[in-house]
Amino acid sequence: MHKQNSLVADLQGKRALVTGSTSGIGLAVARALHGAGAEVVLNGFGEEAEIARLCEELDAVHNGANLMDPAAIEAMMEEVGPIDILVNNAGMQHVAPVEDFPVEKWDAIVALNLSAVFHTTRLAVPAMKEAGWGRIINTASAHSKQASPFKSAYVSTKHAIDGFTKTIALELAQCGVTANCISPGYVWTPLVEGQIPDTMQARSMTREEVMNDVLLAKQPTKKFVQPEEVGAMAVFLCSDAASNVTGANWSIDGGWTAE
Repeated sequence: MHKQNSLVADLQGKRALVTGSTSGIGLAVARALHGAGAEVVLNGFGEEAEIARLCEELDAVHNGANLMDPAAIEAMMEEVGPIDILVNNAGMQHVAPVEDFPVEKWDAIVALNLSAVFHTTRLAVPAMKEAGWGRIINTASAHSKQASPFKSAYVSTKHAIDGFTKTIALELAQCGVTANCISPGYVWTPLVEGQIPDTMQARSMTREEVMNDVLLAKQPTKKFVQPEEVGAMAVFLCSDAASNVTGANWSIDGGWTAE
């Protein structure tokens, strides 16, 4: 009888580096990969005690490299060693009209959201090709498919991540290595939750009005994406069932980009 690929990933023996994984989406992805059996390397900033707790929880190691520094990325990748799964999740945002957009903010966003993805990928690919197996997952955004005003740097980098992912997917198509994007809409994280009180005050709105009419205005489901949903998608993309899924941009945005 023909045995079908399981939709459940068995990542025993695989090593995963997840950038920006000490909180939010990255942490949810790290937890999901750990739950599927992968050895996880965390990257990101935070309180030393909390990072130590996360390392214990996930039986993980942590590297706090500043991803806006190419030399720091090279040192991190050398220290971490060969990896099977690379999740480029770290990112930042700034909102301003283009004529007022601080040049230093533009440079920082491009460095973290885009250039860091190039550097980690170029350094991870040789070992993946040698092993004949690898998974590269880039956290993009609904803004990789649609634009919003006052977010020129963020939207530009996320569109670029989509193109970069497609390019390396083609380059690696016969190497057993896949590359895909995950593009969330608004995800319910402590960072998003923390914005609500200030927005309530600034706009004289109730909590429900801020959530439905501001944060979820573009998500037809009127529901936040949960970090665990992004983690589950990442695990699927690492599974054998997704071995022929590459160069794709997976929306998980409550219907935002369907319009």
